[in-house]
Amino acid sequence: MANTSYVPRLKTQYQDSIRGALIEKFELKNPMQVPALEKVVLNMGVGETTQDTKKINSAFEDLQAIAGQKPVITRARNSIATFKVREDMPLGVKVTLRGARMYEFVDRLVTVALPRVRDFRGLNAKSFDGNGNFAMGLKEHIVFPEINYDKVDTIWGMDIIVCTTTNDDDQARELLRACNFPFND
Repeated sequence: MANTSYVPRLKTQYQDSIRGALIEKFELKNPMQVPALEKVVLNMGVGETTQDTKKINSAFEDLQAIAGQKPVITRARNSIATFKVREDMPLGVKVTLRGARMYEFVDRLVTVALPRVRDFRGLNAKSFDGNGNFAMGLKEHIVFPEINYDKVDTIWGMDIIVCTTTNDDDQARELLRACNFPFND
């Protein structure tokens, strides 16, 4: 049975120090204007399923281990003959994290996974979409400690999208910087 009173370390840090620093920096009057993390979306595109449909199960299990929650299998909407894709064929897996799981994942991402990336020189500070959302990609999902390297049959890439409550990229960048995202600017 899960302990319901557990508060993630990053959420406590946000409430105690990051929130106040953002109010001060951007001179916000209303506490509802303070940028916060809204959700994190993890996506693995598995293009090799056109040859071997069992690969989707491997990606499903790996993403479930990384996220700590059950992913959804994404399917093709229509057929594309040149890519040998049929309608309703499984093409990837995705999961949306919110609340405590989101804070735990972001904490693990910046403290454990990103330092394990080979030749890591920091995140691109320009990878914002204009609405306060940050997108990044990882070439190898094995940087997460939940993945047992010996049992991995294929190394997948994955997309990570961090959505914030603000529509301003500068405020979102400061929020993520305060959450220890290693930008390379």
